[in-house]
This record gives sequence, structure tokens and C-alpha cells, in this order.
Amino acid sequence: MGRLGTLARAEDVNSPHQDQRRPGTPWRIRIGTYAATAAMVSAGIVLGAGPASAAPAPVRLTSASCPAEIVQGQTSGCVTELQNLLNTHGAGLQVDGQFGPATLYAVREYQAATAIAVDGRVGPATKSKLYATGGSAPAPINLNSSSCPANLVQGAKSGCVTELQRLLIHHGYSIDVDGDFGSGTASAVRSFQSDHGLTVDGQVGTNTKRELYDTDESPSTGLDLRSASCPANIVEGQSGGCVATLQSLLNGKGHSLDVDGSFGPQTLAAVKAFQSASGLSADGEVGPNTKAALYSNIGGGGGSGAPAPVNLNSSSCPSEIVQGQRSGCVTELQSLLNHHGADLAVDGDFGPLTGSAVRDFQSEKGLSVDGKVGPNTKAALYGAVTPPSSPAPGGGYAKMLDVAAAEVGTAEGSARANSYGSAVGLSLSTSGYAWCATFVSWVAKQTGASSYRNTYVSGWVKQARAGNYHLSVTSNPQPGDIVAFDWNGGNDFTGGHEHIGIVRSVSGSSFTTVEGNTSNPNGGGDGVYVKSRSTNSSYDVLFIRVR
Repeated sequence: MGRLGTLARAEDVNSPHQDQRRPGTPWRIRIGTYAATAAMVSAGIVLGAGPASAAPAPVRLTSASCPAEIVQGQTSGCVTELQNLLNTHGAGLQVDGQFGPATLYAVREYQAATAIAVDGRVGPATKSKLYATGGSAPAPINLNSSSCPANLVQGAKSGCVTELQRLLIHHGYSIDVDGDFGSGTASAVRSFQSDHGLTVDGQVGTNTKRELYDTDESPSTGLDLRSASCPANIVEGQSGGCVATLQSLLNGKGHSLDVDGSFGPQTLAAVKAFQSASGLSADGEVGPNTKAALYSNIGGGGGSGAPAPVNLNSSSCPSEIVQGQRSGCVTELQSLLNHHGADLAVDGDFGPLTGSAVRDFQSEKGLSVDGKVGPNTKAALYGAVTPPSSPAPGGGYAKMLDVAAAEVGTAEGSARANSYGSAVGLSLSTSGYAWCATFVSWVAKQTGASSYRNTYVSGWVKQARAGNYHLSVTSNPQPGDIVAFDWNGGNDFTGGHEHIGIVRSVSGSSFTTVEGNTSNPNGGGDGVYVKSRSTNSSYDVLFIRVR
């Protein structure tokens, strides 16, 4: 049904974007400063910090004197060397030769930034990468701050340029993050301006800054067009989740629309074509008859029309899944294929396109190309996406921060990040949808702090304001509370410019958070990271108590 892999994505205010199936942004070797880590250390919020002491003499990590894997809890010259290397990349660690929580965090940050498995263990791959990469960019500075010029131009070298480059990468432009506004950055700026309908002058002024920071949380495709949540007649000019569902349904009928939640000329043409092919009046208005036709021949497993996904290895799925079948097993299959780049409509119906995607996947993985999803194909499909075990649920609201903080450094699109969707019934890659609220839902599920789950920020705000599900609004935030952001103001937390995270520490009007679907502080890919926020900024903030 819905081409869920093409949803636009939400992002935090430091590097937001509206990304329609963004190509995989390459990981950069010259990475920027770990601003969040340094901020945490300077603020004293990293546990275990103590008085400075003489560190053991550094020992090269690749020498026989160092273990094959350097892990938390060790104290040695190998750890001294590790901390020195991490600091060359901006980690801001106290070099004491002790592998404590701050060093663990910096290791995970570095691994996420350089496309190494984020396990916090310094093995051969991490050692090699630490010695292969070098240098650091100035710490990023928000472009709208008084520290940055009104117009940022070629030739500048500063943290403002670091921030600019980080934002450009986030929008899909391949450049180095080095804090130097050179010809490559200037070219990317002009391309960005052209792509977003701005004056193409290569200067980063007010309008370009605004567009760089613009964000849009994707409209949900979980709304049923036949429900009271959608208008009786959906027509050109409307936008939102109902339109996103319409576009997904049309794609399930053979069209190729961007699922952006905006009913424009292309969606209108697709509606008319569908109506004509279905023997309906081709007026372009999606009323009861058109809705009924769109949902025909689609399984009834939820608001999106597709059967709920079922693990392919469960007893509910046949040993071989083949063309012609329609079930939750096929829903899961299509979601897994999309994770591997298939871009299928997820409708639970094993048709010719799904069959072709299966054969392409089998060919790519060196399997027997027969289009049948048997044990070997199932194993290969789950090979890249089976999530590691999660911490045992429990602990209530007191454990919200502990569970969230343990995920810091988890990279978007990784098996671990994709596992968060289990809390809201999604079997998708986090590279393809807005998952900040999914992460909060997962933390709530792990701790049992609240039974509420929602992929929309607005849902969390609504329930907190109503006092439901052990949620309430608070003006006295504490670590472990939830915080919602409305980037474009209005304090309504609707309209597609929202974000959500979990409070880590509070100091006056400033606070830090653990957020999913947020930018890597040094300019790499998105993931779960610590961010510094403030209640005295241009965006609206609402704190949610979980009790």
C-alpha cells in the first residue's frame, strides 16, 4: 500500500531538513568537533569526573602491549592513548587513562561518525580509523547567533562554517566538514539555493539560513481515509496525513507519487487516472466511492490498509513465501526489502513487483534466484536488520533517562535504531521516516513508565495536556522528563515542525537532552545524540512529566 520508504523526515532545529528519500550521505573522514561531548564534560554532567591525576604513559593502541579490544573499566596507557586520539577529534576528555562513562560516550560518538559498529569497544577497526583520520573542525556555531555574520561568504573560516557544512551535508550535499568556506562549500550553497528556489548568490544570508534550518515532520500514512479524521471529500490544495495516505494508496495501485502529504497537480492527475480506470467519475475529488475503490483488494490490518507485519521466521508464516500470497508475512517481507533499497508499496500483497524485488535481492546476495522467500532468503533479509537484544523493560519513570542515555551514539539506519519501531508496530528502517517520537515511545515501553505510544509529537503533547497515560505538563523539568519542541512557534505543536526528546540535565533556562532522529554533533549521519537546548530560544518548548 504505502510507499513508506519515501517519507519526509523530521529533524532537530540544529540541522533540520525535508528529505524525500535522501541518498545515503557519505561518511566524512575529516570530521568536526564533538561539541556535545565537550559541552557535557565542561558542564560537569558526565558521571565519574573527578580530580585530575597523573595518567599512565600513552601506549600505541596497535602494539602488543594493548588488548585486542579496549573496553570500559580498563585503566592503562592504552586508554591514555585512546583519550588523546579522541581529543584530537574534539572529544574534550580528561586524559587520565581510565576508561569511564565519558570515554565510552566519546568512543560511541566517534564510531557513529565514521561508520564503525557502535558498540563502545575499541577493536581493530576503531583503532585503525583513529590513526587514519586526523584534524578537527571548529566547534559548530548556530548560524543565527550573534557570533555569525549576517552574510556568511566564501573565504570564511569558523565554527559558523562548520555549522553550515554540517547542515548542507544533512540536506544531502557531499562536502568536507572542516570549517573552511572554500569552493566546494560555495558550490554546495549555490546548489542548495537553486534547489530551494532562493537567489543563487553563494552567500548564506537570512533566507538561506532559514531554509537550512527548516524542518518538516512527515505526515503519517497511518490515517484511514474512511475515518472521521479525514474530510468527506479530499481535494486539491489540501495537505496532511490524509493526503499522505491517499498518495500511498495510489502508489499501491501503480502510481509513483512522492508521499509528501501535499495534494498538488501530480496527485490530482493520479486521482483522476485511478478514477477513470476504476469506472468512477474522474472529477479529482476523493469521496466515498473513490475511497472504497482505493481500499479494495487490500488486507485490513490497520489504518494503512496493509496487514500488520509478522516476523518471517514465526510459525505464522509459511516455510516459503511466494507470489500470490497476501498476509502480514508479505507486509514484513516488503518492509525488509525496502530496507535493502527496493522502494516497494507496503500493502501485504505479493505481486509481480515484490517478486522482482525478491529476485533482485537474491541475485545481489548470491542466493538461488527463484523469487521464493525460503529459509536462506529470510536469513539474508534479517542479516542486516535483526536488532540486538534490548534491556529488560521495567523501572518506571525513574529509568527513562537511564534507558535513553544508554542508546546515545546509535546511528540512524542501524539494526539497533530500526528496532525502536517495534514499540509502535513499525518494521522499517529509521533512514526512511521521522522517528524522534518513535524513540520516545520505545523508551516509555522499555521502562513501563507510560502505556502511551505515538509516532507524532502532537499526540504526546495532546495527551500530556489532557493528563492521560500518566503524562502531564510541568514547568519544573527534571532529568527523565520528556520535552517537545515546536520549531516554528505558536505553541500548538502541529503543522509539521515538531521534535521530541528526553531531558538529561537542567540549569536555569538551559537544558540538555537525549534525542532520537537528531543530527550528529560533528556532522555525520543522524542518530541518538545529546543536544544542548534552551527555553530562551526562538522555538517553543513544552516539558512533559511522566509520573
